[in-house]
Amino acid sequence: MKEKKEELPFEIQISFHKVVEQYKKQLELEESEVARNYIKSILAHVKSFPALTKGIKDFKELKKYKEPIRVLLDDLFPSVLTNNEIKAASVPFQNFLFNRSRRFKKIMEQAPDDFELEIRNLDSKSMYVQECINILNDYYGYNIDYSRPLYFDIPDKQGIIRRYRIALNGDFIDIFPKEKAKEITDEDVDELLQNVENIELWKEKFPPQSWVFKGFTIVNLTDVTIDDAISELKTALLFEKSSEQDELLKLEEIFRSIYKIPDLRVGFTVYNPQDEMFEKMEYKEANSYILNEELVSECKKGVCEEGFNNIFKDHSFFSIANVDEYAKKTKNNILSRRLKESDVKSCILAPVVKNNRLLGILELVAKKKNQLNSINTIKLDEILPYIATAVDRNRSDFENRVKAVIQSECTSIHPSVLWVFEKEAKKYIRDYDEDGLASFKDIVFKDIYPLYGQIDVVASSDARNEAIQKDLLHQLKEIQSIIDKAYKLEELPIYEQVKFRITDFMEDLESSLNASSEQKVFNLLQKEVNPIMSHLSKQSSELKKLVEQYQEQLNPETGIIYNHRKNYDETVQQINRTMSRFLDRKQITAQKIYPHYFERYKTDGVDHNIYIGAAMVKDRPFNKVYLYNLRLWQLGTMCEMENRFYQLQTTTPIKLDAASLILVYNSTMSIRYRMDEKKFDVDGTYNARYEIIKKRIDKSFIKGTEERITQKGKIAIVYSQRSDEKEYLRYIKYLQTKKYLGEEVELLDLEDVQGVVGLKAIRVEILYTPDSNEPDRSITYENLMEELH
Repeated sequence: MKEKKEELPFEIQISFHKVVEQYKKQLELEESEVARNYIKSILAHVKSFPALTKGIKDFKELKKYKEPIRVLLDDLFPSVLTNNEIKAASVPFQNFLFNRSRRFKKIMEQAPDDFELEIRNLDSKSMYVQECINILNDYYGYNIDYSRPLYFDIPDKQGIIRRYRIALNGDFIDIFPKEKAKEITDEDVDELLQNVENIELWKEKFPPQSWVFKGFTIVNLTDVTIDDAISELKTALLFEKSSEQDELLKLEEIFRSIYKIPDLRVGFTVYNPQDEMFEKMEYKEANSYILNEELVSECKKGVCEEGFNNIFKDHSFFSIANVDEYAKKTKNNILSRRLKESDVKSCILAPVVKNNRLLGILELVAKKKNQLNSINTIKLDEILPYIATAVDRNRSDFENRVKAVIQSECTSIHPSVLWVFEKEAKKYIRDYDEDGLASFKDIVFKDIYPLYGQIDVVASSDARNEAIQKDLLHQLKEIQSIIDKAYKLEELPIYEQVKFRITDFMEDLESSLNASSEQKVFNLLQKEVNPIMSHLSKQSSELKKLVEQYQEQLNPETGIIYNHRKNYDETVQQINRTMSRFLDRKQITAQKIYPHYFERYKTDGVDHNIYIGAAMVKDRPFNKVYLYNLRLWQLGTMCEMENRFYQLQTTTPIKLDAASLILVYNSTMSIRYRMDEKKFDVDGTYNARYEIIKKRIDKSFIKGTEERITQKGKIAIVYSQRSDEKEYLRYIKYLQTKKYLGEEVELLDLEDVQGVVGLKAIRVEILYTPDSNEPDRSITYENLMEELH
């Protein structure tokens, strides 16, 4: 055992003088001649070793006195108990033990060679303070309770950590001051107790090595591995917040300690009562040995009848001590097969129940038969209620997360205005509790400034139609190739007729694609091509292979090839997903300017609405400076989104272009959250003009031309007031210095559209940063296209 060198308030002298004194007192009182002779022999034997009573400062010298120490301490360490008691002599808070019992020696022999005994969670500061309090209590007579449970963690030969609680006996010590010790007053004690963490203060009052500890302590250890593991498990389940993987690893470690099985594994299967199905947990790290690789399974198929009755009807354990024998007995049922696939030889399936409701099944599995059985299921009795509480809480947390996602993705109750909805909900509950009648009223915000922006895919309809056209032509060419091969083998007129029809369809498709083109091809396939394909697959192995290769390309639901269309859809989805996430992240910054309502929605691109005003914020004054800040943020963010759009082009299946637009609306309006539609909308006829402009503006033309206002490589800012023009020209000038916008700025008038007249626009080129590693390098759209292509 290594001696642990720590700075202490006293000098340690290991001494057995108090034991000798105790024997001398006992000798005076002892009446039995046998006992008196025994005591005399011990005292006579120890007398020849004066160092044992004077004190030994160098711990290494104890080796010389091993035999007389054993004799002297024989009454304190009875040999008849040495195989049962975990006991040793020591000095306080030093990892130095001697005169250990045989059981203690055996425990230490099973530990790894490099293992060093240390008291758990006892740092040098705590130890110093504890020793000072011992001085205050033993020498000065105070009664300060600073005790706490102390533990040794000792690994066994299987590598499982065994935990031992330490009980200290301090009957055989004397504590007294040296010359440099300071006298301690009541005022000093008051100050020390108010500053327990101030170690320098404690060292000032009790300088290192200023006191003497003379004697020894007796250490008794109790194996509390299971109790400690259960306590740790309760803490982990009820209080700790950690990652899913860490949580599962900790559970396995704790159960291994409880069952003394070093390779025990833990799994969990969720029970879905609605569908009476087993399901895997949402956490990807969690194992389910009932399901193995499956995601779901019917309960009655998942376990045998005995297991089903135990778990579902009786809510009791189902254990399999020998999986191989169980497999023979059940003729290799699904459960036995899945357990054997995971190299399980014995297991316990424990129902996790809360309020008589089955939540799932805790699975303990081992790689040896009989390691887990019906007898040691009893160890789970105390644990399962806490697991049930944790599972129930996790399920509630997950359901809340689902609701939060639904609210975030499917409705428009933004966090910035949630306070209004909570206020109305509380009123609804009060009304309902009062008379059973309540209605959730529409919520209206007045004097609100709107901001609108969009980044859309240029000519998205043309790109989609081109993708459809390519897929249909590709499919018809595939069919044509197979028909040609079939005609060479068997000259049937029907082949020529179908080939003529296909050629006719291909010519029509190559010239134009209309709304009915896809339906016409679908009808051709259903009525003429598919029956022939079924016939050809039986004619020869070569034709069968060609037909199979053709059919593998088909969408199983429609029977049509979707390669190019899939590329288009995936590209648009990837763009929308990335743009939305980017905008959501930027929104965090925007909300710090002034809380406001925000919503975004996906089309062939991403559009967003922002509403800002005093009515939407609780207890915070509004100033138009916040509106100006938000407008500048919006313009800068739209430029950044354009950059992100084109940076994506290096990874998307096809290349698309973007066009961005911002609508500036100078007047305030009222907006209403319509409960029936679950969304915000403008309130009143006058405000409806804003919605009309939003829907039609991106289709507007520049006055006197057929050129759309939205154009790739540029951002259009649509407005109606001259003051808006001046305001945005200032923003543009600022963003030009930041290398967001280029020098080319156009001031344009727009053609009138139905219901909307007098609109103007600023159009300015956007600068792009093609490489995120070179943020200072900005180029125009034309240069960007050269780099991308």
